[in-house]
Amino acid sequence: MSLAKIFQEHPNRRYIEFGGKGGLGKTTFSAATAYWLAKKGYKVLVFSVDPQASLSDIFQQDIFGKGAVEIMPNLFAQEIDADQHIREYQEEIRQKIRDMYGMDEIPEEIENYIQATAAEPAMEESAIFDAVVDIVVGAEYDYYIYDLVPLGHALYYLSMASVYDQWIEKITALRQEMQEYAQVAAVLERKKDTEEDQILAELQYIKNRINTSSGILTDREKTAFFFVVTPEEMIILDTQKAASLFAKYDVPICGYIVNRVIPPKLAQQEIPEYRRHRIEMQDKYLAKIDETFGGDVLTRVPEFERDITGLEMIGKVADALFGGDA
Repeated sequence: MSLAKIFQEHPNRRYIEFGGKGGLGKTTFSAATAYWLAKKGYKVLVFSVDPQASLSDIFQQDIFGKGAVEIMPNLFAQEIDADQHIREYQEEIRQKIRDMYGMDEIPEEIENYIQATAAEPAMEESAIFDAVVDIVVGAEYDYYIYDLVPLGHALYYLSMASVYDQWIEKITALRQEMQEYAQVAAVLERKKDTEEDQILAELQYIKNRINTSSGILTDREKTAFFFVVTPEEMIILDTQKAASLFAKYDVPICGYIVNRVIPPKLAQQEIPEYRRHRIEMQDKYLAKIDETFGGDVLTRVPEFERDITGLEMIGKVADALFGGDA
């Protein structure tokens, strides 16, 4: 099974994720896949959820915090600015307080609390997660390519949906009970029905957004997750552990891509001794990758002679990934 064949046989899988340890080539493969699909005529968005995103570097264009930027026909890229999203979220909270309680100005103690939330350790991750939900539920593109953060953080994002969902479920239940008591009290006091609970409506709105997003990310019919691995012992072990953890979140793992493979033909040439040893070591770990992941290993991508930046080099990676199927 090749990577191109997976796309051909599963045309409804429109949410594509690349994950793995940091520095293995996730961003490169995300960009190359987006390039390949765009060349086929699909409207594609590749976006990064990594605060230290490098899509700007690989496309040689400043896209950070600028929304979806068109790189070439059909191909759009986006790097999420978490700080900007936090500021927008804070202003949204202020406006909702004004609307719900009829305030012209936000009280100082409430404003101080709103400002303090920006410094909370989880606020950046929460802001990015919320931005991802915005992107995913937008349904403006044929394909969405996720450039995920390194494995540990990726697991955090994948767990966020269930954590948020459980929290909102409890808060919503409590809010519904309060509303029922208020309605009973209104009847006993022969008052008109209580006004619609705006807070409850807001909670239900958030819950629906999260459920929509998490439902897509764990839907094997719509989503494909690919691990990027290199022929190194620790990378293989870490990937194996991560795959088990991802499975617990029902992530539809569709295969493994081996990156930075030194072309075997070099061993037949006059090369430095250390390079020959490197190739011998690589052969051992390539065999281990095949043994560990079996038929789920989709393709091997060679180590390139220079950095992958600019559309020309991205196109070369796309050819290596998809077998030159343009």
